[in-house]
Amino acid sequence: MFRCGIAYPRCRWILPLLLLFAIIFDIIAIAANSGWVEDEDAASHYASMWEQCRGRNDNWDCRSLMDSAWAPAVAALMIIGLLFLIVAFIISCVALCCSLNVTLLPLVGVMLFVTVILQFIALIIYPVKFNELIFEGNYFYTWAYGFGWGATILAVGCGILFCCLPRYEDELTGLAKTKYIYSSA
Repeated sequence: MFRCGIAYPRCRWILPLLLLFAIIFDIIAIAANSGWVEDEDAASHYASMWEQCRGRNDNWDCRSLMDSAWAPAVAALMIIGLLFLIVAFIISCVALCCSLNVTLLPLVGVMLFVTVILQFIALIIYPVKFNELIFEGNYFYTWAYGFGWGATILAVGCGILFCCLPRYEDELTGLAKTKYIYSSA
């Protein structure tokens, strides 16, 4: 006999794990020195969140992007978003892993939505202002920029789940009877 149902108590461990992945993705995006943007050749120009470099092989002329007004704003938004994400992770571990504290779950959801708003603004400002700064050739956004978007998308999904979980307190504690989606008898 085969039964297929949703095991809600597993969410108690999966959601903090997803937040940990979002933190790792954010750290990779912020710390990536290989660049968020690179030119079409991938050999003569690239830019990270912190600096842009031009050159070839071992001759690189690197300049800080922090001289522009928009670059420190992008960095600040990403770092503040990361801090909100870390605090949300800690609260989610306390609320779900140590003991079930359903009253903290909406707080985690709100913190994640604040993170999403901050990082969404930063991830939109960067390409717009970078394209205004550099207007020759074609540029591609790299994996490091993609990790920033990955962290933001994970935060959106987890934020929705954390806001919905208080409705399923009995299921999370294991007190409710399992509802099977499919059962072959």
